[in-house]
Amino acid sequence: MLRMQATLPDRYVSARPDELTAWIGAAKAALGERLLVLGHHYQRDEVMRWADARGDSFRLSQLAAANTAAEYIVFCGVHFMAESADILTAEHQQVVLPDLNAGCSMADMADLDSVEEAWEALAAVIDVERLVPITYMNSSAALKAFVGRAGGSVCTSTNARAVLEWALSRGDKVLFFPDQHLGRNTGLAMGYDHADMALWNPRCDLGGLTEADCKAATLLLWKGHCSVHQRFNPDQVAAFRAAHPGGIVLAHPETPYEVCALADVVGSTDAIIRAVDAAPPGSTLGVATEIHLVQRLAAEHPDRTVLSLDPIVCPCSTMFRIDAPHLAWILEGLVEGEVRNRIAVDPDTARWAKVALERMLSIT
Repeated sequence: MLRMQATLPDRYVSARPDELTAWIGAAKAALGERLLVLGHHYQRDEVMRWADARGDSFRLSQLAAANTAAEYIVFCGVHFMAESADILTAEHQQVVLPDLNAGCSMADMADLDSVEEAWEALAAVIDVERLVPITYMNSSAALKAFVGRAGGSVCTSTNARAVLEWALSRGDKVLFFPDQHLGRNTGLAMGYDHADMALWNPRCDLGGLTEADCKAATLLLWKGHCSVHQRFNPDQVAAFRAAHPGGIVLAHPETPYEVCALADVVGSTDAIIRAVDAAPPGSTLGVATEIHLVQRLAAEHPDRTVLSLDPIVCPCSTMFRIDAPHLAWILEGLVEGEVRNRIAVDPDTARWAKVALERMLSIT
């Protein structure tokens, strides 16, 4: 998805780290309680040091909504996260994304047009009144609004099972987007088999499936993935276990099912953090998730060895876009009364997206 981020003034590009630290600190002090800086777990340390709260995307949006004193919500994450925060916060609050190019490759793999086309194609071969759409939190506000209108729900990696169980109590099938791996891993954990699932390829007619495939499948999984979590594979798990007998493998459910099947713990970002916290001192843990979080966990637990299972160590390139120069530029603009990079969801989209989010909360 194309986004137009303004080029930073030279003052910020050429600034020394100590200058950026001074500018950000002064701006935060000047704004006081009018400002809330949110940091997603995958952010750089140079950004996370300034976060007033850190967590996963939905938790941070809830914290923003609860902090009604803050006029400005600076969300150090990606575009869909800032959208969710704008949907949940009050009218007097403005949500800002430090770099508009901080998107999510997974979220961009399913857009409103392609999902609506899939829905229409499916309506020609099955009863869509019995089809429940579920979108992962990692999706645009437009897709959250779509599922809100169509009687579906949003899910997170924490509550995906509860949401899918709810959906299948209301219908015969689920269209799950945009992450195939979370859908597949959750379905397998629920007792479904690969034969109960079909992969929907939005680039092909009828998703690359036959009419019989569509009718037989319980879970129709969108062909999307996280570019970081997709990299993990069983060979990496085997190499870790060979090098560290007795080591603990932790995997995010966005990783392929072959990895999750070999892991000792499969869970959301928060579940991974809790598992590292709970591991005995002296433990060695191999983690299949984004490298900035892995490195932070290692630094916070010096009595444990926390390693990435991916030897090439690929960060989330879009999360990586937000840095100290962008944060300084945004905050100094707010001090001057200029709101840069505001993320504002149109009222109709926000209304239906909020329906889908509130439906999720009522389920879980």
